[in-house]
Amino acid sequence: MGEEKDPLSALVLELRRGTLVLSVLSRLAAPKYGYALVQDLEEHGVPIDANTLYPLLRRLEGQGLLESRWETDGPKPRKYYCRTSFGTEIYGALRRQWAELSAGMQQLLKEEES
Repeated sequence: MGEEKDPLSALVLELRRGTLVLSVLSRLAAPKYGYALVQDLEEHGVPIDANTLYPLLRRLEGQGLLESRWETDGPKPRKYYCRTSFGTEIYGALRRQWAELSAGMQQLLKEEES
C-alpha cells in the first residue's frame, strides 16, 4: 500500500500558501535580502523555506511589485528586494481584502462555537 498523506498537514500548507504574498509584501517596505527576509518572517510566526521564497520574489518582481538590486560592498554579494510604489498600492489593497476576509472568517468561526 502507498503511504497516505496527512490531510491536516496538507490543508495547513495550502492555507499558509495563500498568505505568503501578503506576508512577503508586508516585510519589504525597506530593502531586505532573502535570508534576512526568511529570518524576519520566521520571527513573526511565518516560516518559509528558501526554495519557496526565491521563486516567489522573482515572480513578484516580474509582476512589478518588487524591485531588486545587488549589493556587492560586503563580504559576499547580496540581492536586496523592496516594494515598488505599485507593490505598495497592491499591498494596501491586499491588506484591505485580508481584513474583510479575516473578519468574515472570525464571524463564521464564532457562530460555529455558539
